[in-house]
Amino acid sequence: MDCKSTGSAFGGSNPSLPTTLASFFENLYNQATMPRFIIEGGQPLNGTVKIHGSKNAALPILAATLLTKDECTLRNVPNISDIHAFLEILQGLGAKFEYNQGILKIQTAKVGTIHAQKELVQQMRASILLLGPLLARKGEAEMVFPGGCVLGKRSIHAHTHALEKLGAQIEDTEDGIRATAKTLHGTKIIMAESSVTATENAIMAAVLAENTTKIHWAAMEPHVQDLCHFLNSMGAQIRGIGTHTLFIEGVSHLHGTDYEITSDYLEAGTLALAAVLTRGTVTLENIIPDHLDSFWQKLDEVGANFELHETSAIFKPLKTKHFQPVEQLKTAVFPGFATDLQAPFTVLLTQADGESKMFETLFDGRLNYLYELEKMGAKVAIHNSHQATIQGPTPLRGARIVSCDIRAGAAMVLAALTAEGTTEISDIRYIERGYENLHKTLNNLGAKITRKKAQTP
Repeated sequence: MDCKSTGSAFGGSNPSLPTTLASFFENLYNQATMPRFIIEGGQPLNGTVKIHGSKNAALPILAATLLTKDECTLRNVPNISDIHAFLEILQGLGAKFEYNQGILKIQTAKVGTIHAQKELVQQMRASILLLGPLLARKGEAEMVFPGGCVLGKRSIHAHTHALEKLGAQIEDTEDGIRATAKTLHGTKIIMAESSVTATENAIMAAVLAENTTKIHWAAMEPHVQDLCHFLNSMGAQIRGIGTHTLFIEGVSHLHGTDYEITSDYLEAGTLALAAVLTRGTVTLENIIPDHLDSFWQKLDEVGANFELHETSAIFKPLKTKHFQPVEQLKTAVFPGFATDLQAPFTVLLTQADGESKMFETLFDGRLNYLYELEKMGAKVAIHNSHQATIQGPTPLRGARIVSCDIRAGAAMVLAALTAEGTTEISDIRYIERGYENLHKTLNNLGAKITRKKAQTP
């Protein structure tokens, strides 16, 4: 079955009988036909790996290319399904592009429509990032509500609040919103929450707004910083990058640029945990250690054996028999512990000698993967949708499990690497949305992962 994301094994709360049966058989069909990973556990990882470009930086930067008529060249673009889906959306809006071996040349000389393709928008939450640049470029934008991973409801209020402050008029449509603005005017914006994508939308709209915009309580994650640096390379004037207060002097136009996407600190954290869990010797290259300060602190707390360098990190086998538990693993906005590394780190806590408390502060549906870990033998007490206690050390064993979302899917891979025996992970489309060839990367380090292709119905 699917992860317990809806309160029912059949999907949905209190569904009618026909809907219940339909969901039940749909889940069975999907798991039987979708690609999956078969993982033989117990293999120590050894070797060197170069971290790919950041998905979370690349997507807003792709959206920002709509702000100019000129060609932009982007380097270190990850080859993942979310990138290809976003490029297809941009193509529908009028973009032309060439993408080869991590290098993307893209140009939208003319925006042909303000309506992003409905079917694709409903598949990925990141499509909300089109709202700001379309509004700035065309003065209007219309889109359905985005879809994506099941992580609880994500309101778009923070987006619309910021854009309305800049002078946009927001109207509800049958299944989405429409935004219009004759002119965007710089102003003081106090963000409704420190939302990453809402901050990015506000930034992209403000760079072409008249006069000065001051954004308070801006998100300051590494991918937000990378978007700001990209826009500045196009001629924008953004100050305060890396803080919660941004100053943006509006400009009349932006030009093309050649820019390299920052490395993916979330992939770096995931692979670091893979090295620590399997007690191998692994070097990660092309990283920015400062992006992971809270993560390194927690690794140090559990007793992991690692050393940091200017652009790399080296992981070595644990010096003691067991890892140490943590008093509390609590997620927070940057520079706090990243919510996207909570699930992978919790796998490590199952191997710590004692009780660890975990507190997910950002998303309601983020703990659903714990039911999958329990199938593998983990001892977990789930207190509510945000808090759980993990008791270790617990030997994990191979099982049939599913990927609940992008980061939970990565956690399942880590658990399978640690487990005794064979693990089958279904619904790996989530994993492949966020990680470039994760199974090949791990196999190059000594893992034994087979990717089974989707079966023909």
